[in-house]
Amino acid sequence: MSHPHPELGAPPSLPEGGLRVTPLGGLGEIGRNMTVLEYGGRLLIVDCGVLFPEEEQPGVDLILPDFSSIRERLDDIDAIVLTHGHEDHIGAVPYLLREKPDIPLIGSKLTLALIEAKLQEHRIRPYTLEVKEGDRELLGRFDCEFIAVNHSIPDALAVAIRTPAGLLVHTGDFKMDQLPLDGRLTDLRAFARLGEEGIDLMLCDSTNAEVPGFVAPERDISTVLGQVFGKAGKRIIVASFASHVHRIQQVVDAAHEHGRRIAFVGRSMVRNMGIARDLGYLKVPAGLVIDVKRLDDLPEEQVVLVCTGSQGEPMAALSRMANRDHHQIRIVPGDTVILASSLIPGNENAVYRVINGLTRWGANVVHKGNAKVHVSGHASAGELLYFYNICRPKNLMPVHGEWRHLRANAELGALTGVPADRIVIAEDGVTVDLIDGKARISGKVQAGYVYVDGLSVGDVTEANLKDRRILGDEGFISIFLVVDSATGKIVSGPSIHTRGSGIDDADFGLVLPKVQEVVTASAQNGVVEPHQLQQLIRRTVGKWVSDTYRRRPMIMPVVMDV
Repeated sequence: MSHPHPELGAPPSLPEGGLRVTPLGGLGEIGRNMTVLEYGGRLLIVDCGVLFPEEEQPGVDLILPDFSSIRERLDDIDAIVLTHGHEDHIGAVPYLLREKPDIPLIGSKLTLALIEAKLQEHRIRPYTLEVKEGDRELLGRFDCEFIAVNHSIPDALAVAIRTPAGLLVHTGDFKMDQLPLDGRLTDLRAFARLGEEGIDLMLCDSTNAEVPGFVAPERDISTVLGQVFGKAGKRIIVASFASHVHRIQQVVDAAHEHGRRIAFVGRSMVRNMGIARDLGYLKVPAGLVIDVKRLDDLPEEQVVLVCTGSQGEPMAALSRMANRDHHQIRIVPGDTVILASSLIPGNENAVYRVINGLTRWGANVVHKGNAKVHVSGHASAGELLYFYNICRPKNLMPVHGEWRHLRANAELGALTGVPADRIVIAEDGVTVDLIDGKARISGKVQAGYVYVDGLSVGDVTEANLKDRRILGDEGFISIFLVVDSATGKIVSGPSIHTRGSGIDDADFGLVLPKVQEVVTASAQNGVVEPHQLQQLIRRTVGKWVSDTYRRRPMIMPVVMDV
């Protein structure tokens, strides 16, 4: 099994007849899925998603793939193929189309409806081509066939991409639920046919590769939801992803069975469920859904609220309920809250913080840890073994997962007979070339995080985030000083102010003489330039704070010369 090395340089020019695969996100992380394929000087992009920030990225709204490696080649892009409508696969499309709005988007009916609604908010009218399972489209130099796969959102597709360099299959996110709610199975016959044709390189979902066995059927949740609904005496609040149509369908069915009405809460939830209902993917009995403003007209035992926030997102509806700052909904004793999703790695603390907040106000919180209210949308190890034995890929590149998932997926491929030297474990930015039937790592391009903070895209850097973390953890100290521009002597100050450092202002009397001493000594040595003096003051105060308090607040000296 090959793996990347830190010393990898820029990849060489792609040899004629070769196919290059460059993941710009989704490898070594859960989210930000984006893969760029290159053949004959043309590019095809599969998915373009976002990653949601973690606690060590304060103030960040979204994390995008880095487009810098393709920014000078936007005219070479034949299309963006979208495998399904989850945010980690479509959420970054508006930011790429800002740079070139006429790149064609290819996807299923629901996927395109979701991305078109998102693009409307960005005032972009895209060119789209709707496809369905069984369709085959020539997208520039890439002959693409679309295959039905089962996932936690309807209309998910895998894509088989034929070029003279070989046949590449990208699974997207998938599982093999044999009793799906919508009756739409993962098309194993199509994958078997592709296997007979000869799959030269497979890019396969790794998210659940560590989990043994097979994923339970989605319909198993219906029984558990029915039991929870039957026991609930007051309101029921269900938190789910805004795109999990299958899960919301089960909630709708349970509400109808128990004589309750449903209100959708949150802009993305209202928008997505409206789209799903209009297109026929969500079947809702007449009169079941009401506006959230009418909740006060109904008895508590007849109310179901469906909202976002199952991952503990700070601005989502459920987090605001837990913090008692939601403008419409206030948690009261006896409410039942159902978190109908799994924990995305990295979100554990945020989710348990929300659960504790809800419990504090008297809610009965039902989650995956105490009831079977979620099944995964990703194939487990047993399914992947089954899948590889059907497909028999000649080369395998695990995608969509953290390092432990990629490694586990690679080991499953090896167990089914994929040669070890034909299994490529890469990471974001690592280029993999398929040449003469063998996949090899050829180099690396830039693929760092691009942060969205409000209207700012890419302006926030790792240094900015480090400053934010320091400010949040240690506070700051500011020192003001006025010096004579000619002599460097102190004219006024120094004065010190602090916020959040935990150090009493009176204690700074001990360090003021040290500041005066270092500035005076600098003046005597001819060092009077404000920037140099600021550096000296920062080191002096920083050392004193570290030695005295074992703390490292942000220190901001301001030196003015007159």
